[in-house]
Amino acid sequence: MKYYIIAGESSGDLHGSNLMKAILTHDSDAEIRFWGGDRMAAVGGTCVKHIRDLSFMGFVEVVRHLRQVLGNIAFCKNDIVQFHPDAIIYIDFPGFNLRVADFAHKHGFRNFYYISPQLWAWKKGRIRKMRTTIDRLFCILPFEEDFYKRNNFPQAQYVGHPLLDAINCPTSPTSPTSSNSDTQALKHSSNQSIRHSIALLPGSRRQELSNTMPGMLALASRHPEYDFVIAGMDILGAEQYSRYGALPSNVRIRYNQTYKILSESYAAVVCSGTATLETALFNVPQVVCYKANPVSIAIARWFVGKRVRFISLVNLIADRPIVKELLQQDFNQTMLEQEFSLVTKDQSYRSTMREGYADVRRILGGSGASDRVASVVISTIQK
Repeated sequence: MKYYIIAGESSGDLHGSNLMKAILTHDSDAEIRFWGGDRMAAVGGTCVKHIRDLSFMGFVEVVRHLRQVLGNIAFCKNDIVQFHPDAIIYIDFPGFNLRVADFAHKHGFRNFYYISPQLWAWKKGRIRKMRTTIDRLFCILPFEEDFYKRNNFPQAQYVGHPLLDAINCPTSPTSPTSSNSDTQALKHSSNQSIRHSIALLPGSRRQELSNTMPGMLALASRHPEYDFVIAGMDILGAEQYSRYGALPSNVRIRYNQTYKILSESYAAVVCSGTATLETALFNVPQVVCYKANPVSIAIARWFVGKRVRFISLVNLIADRPIVKELLQQDFNQTMLEQEFSLVTKDQSYRSTMREGYADVRRILGGSGASDRVASVVISTIQK
């Protein structure tokens, strides 16, 4: 069978790579053509476009790059027709993928959407069109299936969260293996010279870096007692990280080692996105931050209204505040310092957050999302 997979972001590249492995397990002769990143390329298949050339976030940012975005959509449509796949699998990236899906449906292709668009937050009106263009919709948040089915979208299915396929972590918030740094801290509690490692996850897009890095580096410069490690991504290029001047002596960058960094960290400062859930699954207490173009934020708030109370996945899944979200003007040095002090020094605060993490994992259920999606796609196109 022939599969065409479109992932436009770093998280989609991760989930796409695991999905490709699952497809190849069920269909060893699968021919896969994809838009994605290094993880998907490592599995095999043919990479059409790399995610470094695709990801723009926010209304203003998309408008600025509109010519490139439209060019990519046109190229994708033509490439699909030329390849003529048995199945097209869209991974998140809704602004791009929903336009391609509409085209593909009109040309008779089978459409499968993995990591369903967050229409429960905004653009609920898109459901009507998706009913006719998407053959199967795979949800990764527990409440999404109910939302879609309440809106007459019976082909929606909750498959579990794919991060549980990628991260093998303990369920107990007090497990000693849940934080190597905490274990070392207990072992050397009498040694006041021990230095904790703090993870800095500034985002996977250039725009996110420009909005989060200055604040994160300023925090690090005020805390020489900690070692800060930036989870860098080489797809952005080293020059994107060097734009902010020389790093403080207690800060270093490690590229493409986010999970290794988190497994060794005592706490983290995280740009809102998939990384907040990844950090939670590693049981690392965190501060969530996010800042974007004010116009983009204003438009987003106008669309969303009061339907969504949180921005971080951790809080969204739990439907209650587990981690502190510092958004826009709240992402300032005073509030960041206050919250950083809590996640590093207040043991009760850290324990409560980890108890919340355990609740999130229980809500998500078990692993196996990639295999479930692959099985449904293959059985559907074989009918």
